[in-house]
This record gives sequence, C-alpha cells and structure tokens, in this order.
Amino acid sequence: MPVSLFLVSLIIPWMIPLGPIIMPIYRLVLAVLLLPCVLMWLNGKAGRIRIPDIGLLLFCLWAGLSLVIAHGVGAAIQPAGVLLVETLGAYLLARCYVRDAATFRSLILFMAKLIIVLLPFAVYEWLTGSKPILAAFSMVFPTVDVTTMTPRLGFWRVQGPFSHSILFGLFCGSIVAMTHLVLGYGKSAASRWLLTITVAGVAVLSMSSAPIAGILVQIALTAWALVLKAYPRKWAVLASLALAAFLVVKFGSNQTPIQFYISHFTFDQQTGWYRIWIWNYGSASVLNHPWLGIGFADWVRPSWMASDSIDNFWLITAMRHGIPAFILTLASCLWITVAIGLKKGLSQECSIYRTAYLISIVAYFIVGTTVHFWGPPYAWFAFLLGSGTWLLDVKSNEQKPADRTTRRHPQQPSGSNGNNRGRTNLKTAI
Repeated sequence: MPVSLFLVSLIIPWMIPLGPIIMPIYRLVLAVLLLPCVLMWLNGKAGRIRIPDIGLLLFCLWAGLSLVIAHGVGAAIQPAGVLLVETLGAYLLARCYVRDAATFRSLILFMAKLIIVLLPFAVYEWLTGSKPILAAFSMVFPTVDVTTMTPRLGFWRVQGPFSHSILFGLFCGSIVAMTHLVLGYGKSAASRWLLTITVAGVAVLSMSSAPIAGILVQIALTAWALVLKAYPRKWAVLASLALAAFLVVKFGSNQTPIQFYISHFTFDQQTGWYRIWIWNYGSASVLNHPWLGIGFADWVRPSWMASDSIDNFWLITAMRHGIPAFILTLASCLWITVAIGLKKGLSQECSIYRTAYLISIVAYFIVGTTVHFWGPPYAWFAFLLGSGTWLLDVKSNEQKPADRTTRRHPQQPSGSNGNNRGRTNLKTAI
C-alpha cells in the first residue's frame, strides 16, 4: 500500500498550500513515510545496510551543508529538507518494501497500468494542445503551471500531469525495458510486444529528444541481451565496443564525447548546441566552486544565454552542491549497478529481472546528461535506484524444491502428478 500510494501520487499534479509551503502530493506522501522507513532500515527490515545507503545519506547532508553556506540557515532549511525527502525518502521506501521478485514485478505492472491510464489524455493533448489532466485537477486544488511549447512535426508536446513534456516522456519511458522483460516473462509474444509498444508510445508523445533517446537505448540494450542471450560475455563485448566508440570520438572528432552525444541526439540542432554551451560554462562554474558549489545562485554565462536552465542532472548536482556531492551521487549509482550486475547464482527469472532493471537504470544515467531530473521523475529515479537492491539479498542458486527434483531426475517419472509438475516447470523455464 505505501508503494502504491507513492506511485499514484506521482501523477497527481496538485500543489497543496500548507501555510508558507507549497507541497506536491508525492512529497507529502514521502514526508509521512520517511521516518517509518528509516526505522525499518535501521532495524534490518530492508536487508543489511549497504554502501549506497550511506552514500545517498551523506549526499543529502553535504548538499544541505552547501545550501546553508550559500544561502544561510533560514533559507536552506526548506530546500535541504525537500532534497532529503525526495532522495532518501524515495530510495528507502523502495529498499524497505520492494524485497523480492514478486513485489518487483507488481511494481512494474502497477507503473504500466498508470501509464496506460494516462494514454487517452495524452493522445488528446498531443492532437489538440489542451491540457485535460491539469484542467480537471485544477478545479479542486492548484496544480503545476501549464507549459505551452511550439509543436513539433505538427503535433503538440504532451505535458501530462508534470511540469514539462520532458518529464512526462522521461517518467513514462523509464520502464520500457522492464515492461518487455519483466511483465513479458512467461507471456506470449503478442501480449509482450503490445504492452511494450503501448508504454513506449505514450512516452514518445512527449516529442522530446532526451526521453526518446532513452527509449532507443533501452531497445538497443534489450535487443543485444536477447540476440546474444547464450553468449556469457556479451556485456563485456558491449563495454569494449562502447569504449572503442568513446576513443574514436575523443581522438577523431573536434568535440568531446559529451558534446558529440548532446549535439547529435536532439530534435533541434540549435538546442543541441545551446546544451553544449551550458556544459562549457557549467563545468567552468564547477571548477571555480569545486567544494560546495553555488547553491541556487545564478551561474556565470554570456548575456545571450538568457535562460538559467541547466539541462544536465549530473552537471547541476556538481554546480549546486560541489564535486563531493556529485561523487557521492554517482558512486552510489555505480555501486548499485555494478554490484547487481556482478551478482552470481541468480535463477533464470531473477536474472532476466536483473537485466531489465540494469537496462532501465543505465538509460536513466545516460538521459541525465541532457536532462535535469526534478519533481516526480526525480523521486521516481531515487525510488528506482532502491527497487533493485533486493537482488543482492537473493540467495545464490535459489530454486524451488520441484525444480531441484526435476533437475536431479529428468528421466525418472514419479507418477502422473510428478510428470505433470515436471512439464509445467520446463514450460515456465522456457
């Protein structure tokens, strides 16, 4: 119930006024659940305490310190508290309540259902430019602001219940690989592809290049995993190819690898070049303020760069809170990814779930180089980080008793019931 409540709250655009504070629904839910989750975590109900748990806690503390230094205690309390709730609160919620394969599958199924609920409203907004979700919810409480952007390819960019179309595409597109591999596990090809295409199609309605690039990354990695599923070193080969491509761009192009990616994966070439300038001046700001960053202060840039928007999650983390905050965040993310990737002895089902999870997480990391995560998609990102750590607590070579019996005596029938059970397990395994 806590997880379901959190997921539903992510697509409710209300901004509840609580005195001087404007509280989104998802943040209110996380604030209520933070203390119970911390107690569960300390009592061992989320498994043993792991390095990224401490890393993200230290990130929140360091970021809070940087805001206090930049803006004073009074002005820093609220944003530091928001960062703690949205980061550690969402992460620990997943750590405490997503503890096995069945719960993980239920989580992805619930997310897919939420996205399908958004489908008719998204199509209407895509065709007409109207905002039916925000219009309906605003009749009760204030909602996020309406964002109207220039149509692309003759269609309107769908904002949905979020602050920006990029966030809509990022949120909906984040589970494409998990939809195909987790929800499609044991299902027919028709149902698996229908659900995957539906979820991806909703995300594409955002008409935003970064989320679409994230979907393409998930499709490519999923295809790689399926085509080379019998080859044990397929990910090492892919890593080698990625390293080779990195070196080709670095030494064979007049752009850095990040600049190359930014300039070639955008709908609008001008937008791509603007993001490159953001990277150039943003990274200079990081070098000028390496320890504690600049907080929410304006960053130095040319006068023609009127917008203060920074379309890079990793860069803005370093700019606001310093390089230590960036390292703590990145190291926590990489630790989770590497530790889960190196986990040995998983069952076939858990191994497939692991692949789907890592593909989605890696796509999120890559998209973060051209998009800043904020609001519900940021809380979902923190939750997603914690939702895969249950794989680290799965016992190696964990099998059902019936599976072990069938594997030991594949040729020895034990009556009609035993034969039927063996055939069912084989079908499930396939």
